[in-house]
Amino acid sequence: MSNKKVIGLSIAIIAGMIIIPTIYKIHEEHNNRLLLVVEKEFEYYAKKCYLNDECESVVTLKDLYDLNYLEDRLANPITKKYYDDTSSINLDTKEIDLIS
Repeated sequence: MSNKKVIGLSIAIIAGMIIIPTIYKIHEEHNNRLLLVVEKEFEYYAKKCYLNDECESVVTLKDLYDLNYLEDRLANPITKKYYDDTSSINLDTKEIDLIS
């Protein structure tokens, strides 16, 4: 093998070792941020409902749908499946339980 082939192959391997993990990390971070947006939207409307004294400290998606705080159904942005109406948030502990 000539030196040019060895150098070219070495550069390709090094580039692959850098590019593949970087792409994976960016993809995972993007997915995490998509989920965070849905959780924050759920938290926002639940808190709004609670502050208007229309909901308890544990708010379900069904409550928000029935009271017209959410007009569109919340869906998982990655799998595109709708969350179950029994998904809830506890506003005292900020614990979110989204069930697909």
